[in-house]
Formats: sequence, structure tokens, C-alpha cells
Amino acid sequence: MTAEQAAIDNAAVHASLTRPQAFAVLFDRHYDAIWRYLCRRVGPTGADDLAGESFLRAFVKRSGYEPSPLGPRPWLYGIATNLLREQARREDRQMRAYARAAQPLVGMSAHEEVEGRLDAESLGPAVLAALARLEAQDRDSLLLLALTELDYEGIAIATGVPVGTVRSRLNRARRLVRVELDCQLEPERSDCT
Repeated sequence: MTAEQAAIDNAAVHASLTRPQAFAVLFDRHYDAIWRYLCRRVGPTGADDLAGESFLRAFVKRSGYEPSPLGPRPWLYGIATNLLREQARREDRQMRAYARAAQPLVGMSAHEEVEGRLDAESLGPAVLAALARLEAQDRDSLLLLALTELDYEGIAIATGVPVGTVRSRLNRARRLVRVELDCQLEPERSDCT
């Protein structure tokens, strides 16, 4: 970016404080670069949402922008990076919540319950790793089945897809989780790479 372009962009941020439509110059000039950065980090679907949110946050926080000789692009990258961190923290909290939500089976003796909790505790990291590797829609379907009282039809309604799609997602999720757990427990297996 040239010094002239940086000055124009800095002026656009300042002008947007009294004329909000002036911010459109920044969006038009920098959206593609921010989107490409985010796409490299989270893929195209996530990049769409995060890029939009980046510019929304930039617009809201524009009064705190300090003009830079490099223009606002580094500031925009910083906002995008912070959003990535927030998303990662949310996903981490979500995965920990999934692990805590596992309930012991009804009717277990006290001894069986303790053994079950110890097994679950030791498998926790492997389960989290397996869940993290699933596609979001497969993970959602599996967790709806495991953590709620919903049957396949209920999951179909909850996710807005046909029952056949739910069956496919659950089949795929179960298969992938099973392989992942087997590989975590027996890494020397030939199908683990």
C-alpha cells in the first residue's frame, strides 16, 4: 500500500465518524485481503462470517483507531486475528462442555460408576480430539443424539435436514469417532496414519 493510499484510508476512518458511509471505502479496499487471510485460517465458510464481523467491529471501534503510516489494514488484521482467538476459545469451551456432559448409565453400582468415570476421564482427551475432527454438522448430529432425548426425527427437525441425512451424518460420525478412538488407544494399528 502506498503512503497516499494509507493517507486516504486513514482519512476515510476519520471521516466515517461524522459520515458513516465513508467507511465503505475501507470495506471495498480491504475486504478481499481480510477474507483471504481468514480463509487460510478457517476455510471459506468461516471466513465469510469472520470477515463480515471484522468489518462490523472495525466500524464500531473506529473512534479508537490511531492513524498509521501503513493505513488501517494492520488494524483490520488485528481485529480479524482477535476474532479467530475468540472463536478458538469458544470452541475449546464447547468441547470441554461436551466432555463434562457425558452422563453415567442409570442402574450402575457405585463400583461400576467409579470405573466408568475413570474410563471416561482417561478417554476424555481422545474423545475431544475425535469430536474436533468431525465436520460441524456431523458433530452436531452426534452430540444431539448423545446429549439430548432427541431421536433421528427430532434431530432432523432440530438441524433442518431430512431424516436420511441425519442417518448418514450419524453413521459417518460414529465411524470416524470409532477409528479415531481406536487409533488413540492403539496407535500401531495399520489404519492409523
